[in-house]
Amino acid sequence: MENQKEKKVINADILENSDAMQQILDFGPHNFDMGVRELSLLGRDSRIYYTNSLVDTSILVQMMREFMRLSNNNSGQDHVFRDIKQHLVHEQVEEIETIDDAVDKVLTGRIVILIDGETKGLCIDLRHYPGRQPQEPDVEKVVRGAKDGFTENIIENSGLIRRRIRDPRFRCEITQVGVRSKTDVCICYLKDVANPGLIKTIRKELKSINIDGIPMADNAIEEFILKQGWNPFPMVRYTGRPDVSAAHLLEGHVVIITDTSPSVMILPTTLFHHIQHAEEYRQVTASGALLRWFRFIAILSSVFLVPLWLLLVQDHLLPDFLNFIGPNNKNFHIPLLLQILIAEVGIETLRLAAIHTPTSLSTALGLIAAVLVGQIAIAAGIFVNEVILYTAVAAIGGFATPSYELQLANKMVRILLILSVGLFHVPGFMITTTLFIIYLAHVRNLNTPYLWPFIPFNPIGLYNILIRRALPTSVIRPSIVRPLDKYRQPPKSKSK
Repeated sequence: MENQKEKKVINADILENSDAMQQILDFGPHNFDMGVRELSLLGRDSRIYYTNSLVDTSILVQMMREFMRLSNNNSGQDHVFRDIKQHLVHEQVEEIETIDDAVDKVLTGRIVILIDGETKGLCIDLRHYPGRQPQEPDVEKVVRGAKDGFTENIIENSGLIRRRIRDPRFRCEITQVGVRSKTDVCICYLKDVANPGLIKTIRKELKSINIDGIPMADNAIEEFILKQGWNPFPMVRYTGRPDVSAAHLLEGHVVIITDTSPSVMILPTTLFHHIQHAEEYRQVTASGALLRWFRFIAILSSVFLVPLWLLLVQDHLLPDFLNFIGPNNKNFHIPLLLQILIAEVGIETLRLAAIHTPTSLSTALGLIAAVLVGQIAIAAGIFVNEVILYTAVAAIGGFATPSYELQLANKMVRILLILSVGLFHVPGFMITTTLFIIYLAHVRNLNTPYLWPFIPFNPIGLYNILIRRALPTSVIRPSIVRPLDKYRQPPKSKSK
């Protein structure tokens, strides 16, 4: 309420308004990209405020040309404000009543017109944000399917989703977060499908965010909404694909788009949402199910393969017919636990180096890693062959994980299991694994159990997770999102 009282209304005196705008925005050499144009419109002194770097200059020039034509043909009109608004050649025009609103609109890429003698201003949406064309996300590529992806422009992103859901009940609510950044955040949902309580909770959390800015965009929004603290497991699903977003919206999820971010957040999600990939749904049912099972095996190997191997070798639990998987070279100088930890650090360091290495040098980096580091380290006796093999297989399993956030969380769990096995042997592995499952079972994401449908057990949901069902047989929406309309398509009994 205090902020509302401090808002300065637009005065009928254009000079007073001009002074107020100048004091706030400081037009001139200190703000080179802020512009103001003084014009006489229908015999009235007027000001047009804009941000050079955020507006479509061609439309602005065309609009000023129309103003000049109007002023040359007419003067001394009684209804100046109405006539100017009538001649604005744009589809998005609104009236504003305060200087604060005028400043906010200008800083978001709109233009504001203030007219002498009028206590209202006109705002026209001429935003043209710098950005790139939609292209397929790097981490969610598919062999077949759409190749478009989200960009850093919130308007384009909402359009990519609306192109796939042409339903009048599809809603895109926009709000602003950040006292200084005023970042646009959009809540997308299907009005007759999404749970109203979920939408109300998200609205409340967004309105309660009180911070100067969110330059990290959607990640900052996630931290404020979910408050997960030190929990390494992802609580929201990020995607850069409009088709994946549309599919979740049709199931009853809520999608949050944050301006300047090339990915959107899907809420609520469980652990199993993060191991699904669009490629499974771009193939026939049998092939999609096979791909899903291969991915399950890869994810499980990324977590448990190395700890289990260390446990079997370290405690001499290998049966005779499996002795070949143990270290052939028994004369190693560094303990296996330390070898594995060094290999884990080395692989992660190489991954970080690959991110920061220019594309033209990536091949050279691979040769250095494979030949110089790997072969020479084995020859020097630092590693045994099996350590390199199994840590590499675990790393490949991590790269097969669709969610980058889940990949990092699984890596932390793998290292924790390795330490538990190395220090406490079988009890360490069993206790750590049990505590890990219990912890995930207690995690709740917007009142959604994180391990659903495994805990609590839901047979239909678990079947849909394990087996990629054909779309014609997928009649009911997932119950975990508590949708208003639980049917994705009319039941056969009703359709008859």
